[in-house]
Amino acid sequence: MAGMQNESKVIGASNRISAVNLTGISSPVVNSKDYDHQEMDSYQKPGWRTFLSFVGPGFLVSLAYLDPGNLETDLQAGANHRYELLWVILIGLIFALVIQSLAANLGVSTGKHLSELCKAEYPTFVKYCLWLLAEVAVIAADIPEVIGTAFALNILFKIPVWVGVLLTGFSTLLLLGLQKYGVRKLEVLIAILVFIMAGCFFGEMSYVKPPAGDVLKGMFIPKLSGHGATGDAIALLGALVMPHNLFLHSALVLSRKIPNSVRGVNDACRYFLIESGIALFVAFLINVSIISVSGTVCSAENLSSDALDRCSDLSLDSASFLLKNVLGKSSSTLYSIALLASGQSSTITGTYAGQFIMQGFLDLKMRKWLRNLITRCIAITPSLIVSIIGGSSGAGRLIVIASMILSFELPFALIPLLKFSSTTIKMGPYKNSMIIIVFSWVLGLMIIGINIYYLTTSFVDWLIHSTLPRVANVFIGIIVFPIMAIYVLSVLYLMFRKDVVVTYIEPTKLDPSAQVSMESGDNGAGRGHGMTNAPYREDLADIPLPE
Repeated sequence: MAGMQNESKVIGASNRISAVNLTGISSPVVNSKDYDHQEMDSYQKPGWRTFLSFVGPGFLVSLAYLDPGNLETDLQAGANHRYELLWVILIGLIFALVIQSLAANLGVSTGKHLSELCKAEYPTFVKYCLWLLAEVAVIAADIPEVIGTAFALNILFKIPVWVGVLLTGFSTLLLLGLQKYGVRKLEVLIAILVFIMAGCFFGEMSYVKPPAGDVLKGMFIPKLSGHGATGDAIALLGALVMPHNLFLHSALVLSRKIPNSVRGVNDACRYFLIESGIALFVAFLINVSIISVSGTVCSAENLSSDALDRCSDLSLDSASFLLKNVLGKSSSTLYSIALLASGQSSTITGTYAGQFIMQGFLDLKMRKWLRNLITRCIAITPSLIVSIIGGSSGAGRLIVIASMILSFELPFALIPLLKFSSTTIKMGPYKNSMIIIVFSWVLGLMIIGINIYYLTTSFVDWLIHSTLPRVANVFIGIIVFPIMAIYVLSVLYLMFRKDVVVTYIEPTKLDPSAQVSMESGDNGAGRGHGMTNAPYREDLADIPLPE
């Protein structure tokens, strides 16, 4: 028995496979010559071809920064403050790149995604609470996406909003059927939709011709002037980092073949960082174009009183009428196509995230189409009910509620990510450096603080201006404030609870040469003990991996 333990430690020397063997069962040993040949092939490829095999997850993840909820926040920021808040988008997407790279590195380095590690680490009650909160986050993120798509269909084809919600659900299931042809097909579709959005909004921007000097000044000179600028800046920043995106990114990177060595893992982390940077830069340009268009249109001279009223309370629905009245029908059509691409692509990634969350926390074994159907039905139910009862105005208010829920949910995904990526027992030699740990925690706590501030002030403002009787306001306060206290205590629990589950096996001291060979990327020295293959992932088993 002791011999078997020693052997498993040698096999696990500085590699991510045995390091995350949570079940205690060693991975099967394979012919080391075959593995050496596999890894040599991956390094004989030209650098650009190797990089292209890693392209894809970043574009799926970037859609969280281009979903209809973000579009609405951008439109309002531009209408109220012209180009003054563009610097918030720049800083926010830099922050997002750091946080998303932590999620990608966690998946690459451990071979498990965030929800699986949460399941392994936390007690049963906490695990189920985190699962429920993650599912609620997916539903909340899906609400703006479904409603945005329904609005686009309504503008383009005059379809009722509630019918558009149903169509969005069916079309998403059809497009997710591309999964059976491989994740690459789905990633190509998403990339096409992202560039459709870019083309539409860049076309709008070239038509309105915002002053380049003012746009650049707003991008690089921080400024908060005018009524409500601070609140709009907080809303912009709070809308950027979404909890379900952290689960999604850590899972998507597992669909790539990564050489089983320190060098291979480090190269993969670098490629995913570059790829995410490119995808988020495209997202940044699209966000800039949206703010620039709404800022230019709403600051134009000789606007009608109706247009001024729309600018003062701009929404996804009213923006098309504003553009149509000010710029013409073609501008409204371009906006609708971009909104359709945004909503449809975001719903695909939201459903994808729901699959990984359900599989990771509950380890459910079910057919992919059934899991898609369950996730989709859960997600569209609130949007369908509200759109039937309240119509377009009710659906618009639901988007605001959804953004508040996402702000509430963020710490329960972000704090586990920060903790897991900073500890040796989870990441082994791949854990973050002290500089990255300090920077990411400061950044993460700042984002959490901004979201809690946004959530609290929004609730207090609603309570103050509520038309309900005073007794009802007091009753609501009595219910809500204890819930907020529980919320703060839960966040503190996640922050200060010590991680106890070891998912990384320390390299053995009996064979230092195995450790040296692993770190150099040369597996020949480890032949006496064998090497492990990539972990078998049932949730990814039917996805043809890129060559």
